[in-house]
Amino acid sequence: MVEIERIPSYIIDIYKQIAEKRYEVYLVGGCVRDLLLKRNITDWDMTTNATPEQILKLFPDGFYDNQFGTVGIALATEQLSEDIKKGVIEITTYRTEKNYTDNRHPEIVEWGKTLEEDLQRRDFTINAIALSLMTNDQLPMVKLIDPFNGKKDLEQKMIKAVGDPNQRFKEDGLRLMRAIRFATQLSFQIEDKTLEAITKDAALLQNISGERIRDELLKILASDYPYEGIMLLKNTGLLQYILPELLEGIDVSQVRPGRHHTSDVFTHNILALKLTPSNDPLVRLATLLHDVGKPRVRSEDENGLVIFFNHEIVGAKMAYTIANRLHLSKKEREKMVTLIRWHMFTVDEHITDAAVRRFIRRVGVDNVKDMIDLRIGDRLGSGTQTAESWRLKEFKKRIEEQLQPGPFSIKDLAIDGNDIMKELNIKPGKQIGEILQKLFLEVDEDLEKNTKEYLLTRIKEVYEKSIY
Repeated sequence: MVEIERIPSYIIDIYKQIAEKRYEVYLVGGCVRDLLLKRNITDWDMTTNATPEQILKLFPDGFYDNQFGTVGIALATEQLSEDIKKGVIEITTYRTEKNYTDNRHPEIVEWGKTLEEDLQRRDFTINAIALSLMTNDQLPMVKLIDPFNGKKDLEQKMIKAVGDPNQRFKEDGLRLMRAIRFATQLSFQIEDKTLEAITKDAALLQNISGERIRDELLKILASDYPYEGIMLLKNTGLLQYILPELLEGIDVSQVRPGRHHTSDVFTHNILALKLTPSNDPLVRLATLLHDVGKPRVRSEDENGLVIFFNHEIVGAKMAYTIANRLHLSKKEREKMVTLIRWHMFTVDEHITDAAVRRFIRRVGVDNVKDMIDLRIGDRLGSGTQTAESWRLKEFKKRIEEQLQPGPFSIKDLAIDGNDIMKELNIKPGKQIGEILQKLFLEVDEDLEKNTKEYLLTRIKEVYEKSIY
């Protein structure tokens, strides 16, 4: 049953404007699927037999700059909501596609004559359902057009390719990941023939850009079942084309007498992902990769016990490469690398307040909670039953104390560069920053020294030591 009241009035208005000109028009794809599943709808798409030029006559403010017959209509500010991602309604002319020689883009795109032609080019049956709004002056009436039994597959919680799955995947290799993503997001099963085709055609993913792979991977990681999604990627052979570095941890044992690790590196990484409390897909990705460097540094100590010296440093370098391959933004890359580089932080109860402040500066204030969440995933993924040790709980309290009223930094010193120039009678230069840094390190160990009187007495001593 489709809940008509969930269709926004502005969607119905756009639909009516097209239908009143005697064009065929349907809601289609993900919005119909999510209407039937009673999920939040983030994109509203329509398909029609009207050409882009005809649509633009109806909506002069629309825009059309692609070969696929899609006209975008921007929503007014008052129509936007947190659920609508793009702020644009896309209306696409029926089309057929031919000759996917690169497994990504069709060489030939032609306007289709019927809705059925349009639906049969779509990826999965649950996305090949159209919805007609038989509007009148009262409430609209709805009718489903479902030539591939997508509604039945929704009811059976099944991901199934439209027609021949091998053909669908050869048309666009990203559909291999999309199948995993939909199964993960919806908690559906993948139909046997479709699953077999994914495994058979896994290498097609090599033809897909890093940006498109990144988007699907982050959606999988943002779902309620990221662990299951990664395992599906592994079991179908797709993971080797996405995160091959992660697979290096398979059968690399890290079990040591008296230590909490109970599995190989790969299993530990994916269990850490499963058990981290963070819902942030980037933090989840960092958690998944936090020990990715271990297989490359594995050695044994003098007692023949396995060690992974500096694995966090090697792992951070590998994460940098992975981030670039996936075309993460600079900010995203820096965050992920930072979390992996410093995840081995100590929580010893004897560390000083200055050491706690250094930890905060090292990982960044915005990353502190994410680092703790990664650490909890790391701990639980090692086989430990409790999320937080008493030491970690105490460390969190001390972090909170040092964050009030805020982290201590050079700008919080009781003096500044003008005081140094005046005291030493020197001009601006890099010396000023160097002196401030040395004074900061001294005061950071004892905040009671942060007085103007004390620091003014130290300026000449620090300066003289720096020039000799």
